[in-house]
Amino acid sequence: MAGTNELHWLSIGEASQLIEKRRLSPLELTRAVLERIQEVDGRLKAFVTLLDNEAEASARAAEESIRRGQYRGPLHGIPVAIKDLYDTAGVKTTSCSKLRESYVPKTDCTVVRKLREAGAIILGKVTTHEFAFGFDSRPTRTPWNLDYTPSGSSGGSGSALAAGMCLGATGSDTGGSIRAPAAVNGIAGIKPTYGRVSKQGVAVLSWSLDTTGPMARTVKDLALMLSVMAGHDPLDETTADVPVPDYVAALTGEIRGMRVGVPKNYFFDDVQPHVAEAVQAALKTLEAQGASLVEVTIPDAEYIVPIFFSIVIPEAASYHHTAFQERGQEYGDDVRALLETGEMFLATTYITAQRARAAFKNTLREAFRGINVLATPTLPVTAAKAGQATYRFGDRDEPVFAAFARFCCPFNLTGLPAVSVPCGFSPDGLPIGLQLVGKPFDETSVLRAADAFERTTDWHTRRPQI
Repeated sequence: MAGTNELHWLSIGEASQLIEKRRLSPLELTRAVLERIQEVDGRLKAFVTLLDNEAEASARAAEESIRRGQYRGPLHGIPVAIKDLYDTAGVKTTSCSKLRESYVPKTDCTVVRKLREAGAIILGKVTTHEFAFGFDSRPTRTPWNLDYTPSGSSGGSGSALAAGMCLGATGSDTGGSIRAPAAVNGIAGIKPTYGRVSKQGVAVLSWSLDTTGPMARTVKDLALMLSVMAGHDPLDETTADVPVPDYVAALTGEIRGMRVGVPKNYFFDDVQPHVAEAVQAALKTLEAQGASLVEVTIPDAEYIVPIFFSIVIPEAASYHHTAFQERGQEYGDDVRALLETGEMFLATTYITAQRARAAFKNTLREAFRGINVLATPTLPVTAAKAGQATYRFGDRDEPVFAAFARFCCPFNLTGLPAVSVPCGFSPDGLPIGLQLVGKPFDETSVLRAADAFERTTDWHTRRPQI
């Protein structure tokens, strides 16, 4: 078993086996993680609300329940962090906004309820970009370099996981907000198929694009968490009433014969050289494991980002309309500017974007004929410095927001499942992510390919020196 000072680095899979065999107590594990939070979060600022007393009490109860032979499964006794968009009964859920600084929900959202029922230990709430509308998560930093942001909007989850301050975390993803912080922080994160996981009780950014999902340090841990989080919810009409497969059983390590699509256009355009090199090396690793690489073309991909912004910005403005009219000055400058823009969108622009979105879904459906998963860089870049506004590509500048959305938002528009796993580091020590995308409700193929890659590489085992 790992030494007491190393318990915070255990994966969920490792910790759950020790807990089930009663070689590790949930209280011991939770205390080790809380000590880690006390050690490093003063520099990272990932936690908005720390529930240390409540977490210890829950861990003590889990220990007693397991002692009585009432083990609930792999999440029983596992310390997790909750993005501050998710309602938690009796605990402030601020969405990292002044508008909700006093909001205390009376009930848990569906996902938090499911995690509690599975025996997970809620450590507290972690940062998000205000109302999830951005890729920053101020004031949080990535543990890989404190001059850089953890991306967002699930940046608190990404930073906390990378620094050993939780074993699993929840995220939400509207245009990359699980996958971008996963890539930037060197962890794993999956955006499930739209409708696979309930959004009930999670603050809305864009109702036609929002998804909720797990973040963790290994693909197996994603599968363990997703198995609990997924499923139809009568309280969320967008959830699909389709069976939830055994995600863990799908992790066979075998991908021989799997056909991996590699886009010839768009997804390798304007990419930092070290990102392109790392992803190309990852593709060779998948090929060496028996997968076939198949070139595919994504027609009209250059219109993806404008389509995305023409949907997410007016939908966000619609959701915030009343609050924005009454309390607009309480929003942060960047979110206020986006909502002001959304207020000026024409209905015709929004409807045209939705029609273009439907056409793009058909385009991607054609691209997936004959392949099992699609492989791309998660992001064209590594982490942004705090306060950085743009990236430079050749003779043009691209806003950080657009750069981080560019390779992620296509799969929000189409609702497809997509995972990010670490596949390398830049020369200055910043993580790089590989994105694997699947067909609707085929998270099993995505997780299987990601797990197979992870088994033959060690990128996910690297730890920041903080």
